Amino acid sequence: MSRTLPVTACTAALLLCAGYASAKDLTVTLELPRLNVAEYHRPYLAIWVERGDQSVAANLALWYEIKNKNHEKWVADLRQWWRRSGRDQTLPVDGITGATRPAGQYQLVYAADKAPLATLAPGRYQLVVEAVREVGGREVLKVPFEWPVTAAATATAKGSTELAAVKVDLNP
Repeated sequence: MSRTLPVTACTAALLLCAGYASAKDLTVTLELPRLNVAEYHRPYLAIWVERGDQSVAANLALWYEIKNKNHEKWVADLRQWWRRSGRDQTLPVDGITGATRPAGQYQLVYAADKAPLATLAPGRYQLVVEAVREVGGREVLKVPFEWPVTAAATATAKGSTELAAVKVDLNP
């Protein structure tokens, strides 16, 4: 008599992760530093892929405080992103908008065969991360990479104020 064992949620998650880890992807790991300041506001943040001519090839993430009535003013303070792509967007941007995050490390994984990377033409790009805080500063980090992914690669950039570090892992 054969017996079927139930698949627990934990087992299912492990199986999914094991299968996903072998998929082609771009993983962004970013760290927001813990700042010791009198008035701290979580940063607004934009992440995008930029072509050699600095035009936007793909928007990946936009974090801001939607409940703030002046959120569009602060989103516009993400100056590079706003000038290159943001002013042409309707907020919230479907599929990329999320809430601001506290200090800590965050990982975002983008599958090569899904939007927005599925339509990315072969070539050299930069992953750009821009962060700005009310009563704070502004910082932009750029990490170059080549697409499509042919070999595993890692590239990093270190921040000095609003971003502690950004790492890009490319998995073939």
